[in-house]
Amino acid sequence: MRALDVMTTNVVTVKPDMTVRDAASLLVERHISGAPVVDAGGRLVGIISEGDLLRRVEIGTDKTTRRGRWLDFFAARADADAYVKSHANRVEDVMTHEVICVGEEESLSKIATIMETRGVKRVPVLRDGQVVGIVSRANLLQALASRAQEAETVSATDREIREQLMSELEGRPWSFAGRNLVVENGVVHLWGIFSSMEAVQAVRVAAERIPGVRGVEDHTEPYPAMPGF
Repeated sequence: MRALDVMTTNVVTVKPDMTVRDAASLLVERHISGAPVVDAGGRLVGIISEGDLLRRVEIGTDKTTRRGRWLDFFAARADADAYVKSHANRVEDVMTHEVICVGEEESLSKIATIMETRGVKRVPVLRDGQVVGIVSRANLLQALASRAQEAETVSATDREIREQLMSELEGRPWSFAGRNLVVENGVVHLWGIFSSMEAVQAVRVAAERIPGVRGVEDHTEPYPAMPGF
C-alpha cells in the first residue's frame, strides 16, 4: 500500500502569522496533535505540533533560565531558541521548519521507517510542493485494521492454504526439520520435530497470517535427547 491509499486528504493547515493561542485552539477543536503550516501560496513552510507548544510561559512550563554573562556566552544560542519557543506569539516562530515529507507513491513501509527512526507522528504528503494529504500513525493503524478485516472475509481451499504456507516457509532458517503440514477444513495441523519453541511459534504465526486459516493445532515433538546429555 502507498501513502495515496491511506492518507487523510481533508488536511487542517495553519498560517505562519496565526497566533500560537489560535493554533492551539484549532488543534484542540479538531482533535488533532499537529498541523502543516502553509504560506499564502499553499506551499509547506513548516509543521506545528503539541511538542512545539509543550514549553510555554503562559502555563509555567518554560525552562529558560538566567545565567551569568560568561555562562550565557556558551549557552546563548540554545537559551535564545528556547525563549523564542516559549514566549513567541506567532506560529512561524515556534513551528518546526525542517519537515519530513513524502510523495503520494511512497510505500507505507518506508513511511513507517521514517516515523520510527525520526521520531515523528505524522508525515505531510506533497504533490508539486502542495500539501494534498497527511499520513499519521493512526492512518497506519487504520490500514492494518482494514487489511485484517479484509483477510477475515477471504476463503481458500485446504490445498491453497497448504501450498501458500509451504511457500512462505521455504528457505526460512527457523523452519523446523522433518515438518509436515496437514490442512483440514481450514485448520492447519503441525507435525514433526522442532529445535525450539520459537520455531514452532514462527510457523504458527506464518500459518495464522494466511487468509482462510481458521486455526492452528500443534502436534510437534522436540528433538530426542542425545545420549549423555
